[in-house]
Amino acid sequence: MKIGARSTTGWRATIAVAMSNYIEAGSIIAIATSLGFWQTAFGISNFAVGLLAALSANAFGAAIGAILGGPLCDRFGRKAIYTYDLLVYMAGVLLAAFAVNFAMLLTAFIVTGIAVGAGVPASWTYIAEQAPSADRAKHVGTAQLAWSVGPLIGFALAAALAPMGLLGSRLIFVHLFVVAAVVWWVRQGLAESQIWKDEGRNESASLATSVGSRGLRGLFSRKVNIAALLFLGGIYLFWNTVAGQAGIFMPRVYDTAGLHSPVAQNLLQVLVWGCTVAATYFGFMRYADRMSQRLLYVIGAALGIIGWIVLVAFTDGGVPTMLVFAVLWGVSAGIGAQAFYSLWASELFATPYRASAQGVMFFVVRTATGLLSYFFPTLLAATGLTTVGILLVALLTVALVIGAVWAPATRGKTLQEIEVERYGACVSPSAPVERTAA
Repeated sequence: MKIGARSTTGWRATIAVAMSNYIEAGSIIAIATSLGFWQTAFGISNFAVGLLAALSANAFGAAIGAILGGPLCDRFGRKAIYTYDLLVYMAGVLLAAFAVNFAMLLTAFIVTGIAVGAGVPASWTYIAEQAPSADRAKHVGTAQLAWSVGPLIGFALAAALAPMGLLGSRLIFVHLFVVAAVVWWVRQGLAESQIWKDEGRNESASLATSVGSRGLRGLFSRKVNIAALLFLGGIYLFWNTVAGQAGIFMPRVYDTAGLHSPVAQNLLQVLVWGCTVAATYFGFMRYADRMSQRLLYVIGAALGIIGWIVLVAFTDGGVPTMLVFAVLWGVSAGIGAQAFYSLWASELFATPYRASAQGVMFFVVRTATGLLSYFFPTLLAATGLTTVGILLVALLTVALVIGAVWAPATRGKTLQEIEVERYGACVSPSAPVERTAA
């Protein structure tokens, strides 16, 4: 007897898949808002806090999950990942909710991170493959919207439950367990990606000749793929190195800047993510299919740089400075690097290794984030906000330049059209190229 929903299609399917991003971001925020309570309760050092962050869904844990999940997604299908990843995730967050020592907590964070890492590449891949070409950014933006709503709700819960201390943090992990259980149930009705069935599972000899073999072997067999990996990996690496620290350590940054109230810190983050939600819906989802994607990317990247400059240069301005930063950084996150990375990463690689490519990039980027996460609390305490802020601004500037120079012209094209342009041959006889207006 089948357990779960019988049929999940259309926008309901898109939303169910996009919830991988809610769960990922919600996990990071649950960790971010609870680290101080865990540190006090278990008497752990700043380095131990950094280790928790580094091995979590924010970094190494997710990196391991992605490098495993991406190739598995290409080999066994997108649906296979959705059948099992959330079961592992639920076990992880439940362990975190009832952790009684550092070892239990560390294990919970690692398990949760691996499950999250396996699910996110499959999410972006599935949504892009199922979306109509004229509205692909709008559909992919749903994942970005879920990624924004997760922290919004997470920080709101953290602010509301702050008087309860560590118990409140445990309840946030319980909330993630409930959300994951509902999403898992709905996902059982998902159909397999048709494009994957045509080009991935049933890869023909002509397709293998055109784009390479399925999985990692095919991915690294074409120069065009290496170029795309460097481009997308560069954008995501430099941007996420900043966003990763901001996501999990922002309360400590605010504390260093002079805002010491945990409730005020969490409410400020609610503003950040509220702006991200609004910018994703009214900006990326509405305009990325209509206007120059290069221009929209540059606008988002520039707003993020300005926001961090304001925070670093005018720290003495107090709350007004932090409010300006929150709005600028929040809007930037809604129309900037992550939104376009998730779109372009699904467009620039052939179906037989589309998820593998995302798994590789996710692995590299989250590994780099993990390395910095391990030292970030100590670095911030030792050098102060100005030094750290200058480093973060420099990283964001590199991400802006990469995207501005090498943004692809894929708007309005089918995935088959993009593959023909990049690989020089029709890659799927069963899915003929459909011409659409650019």
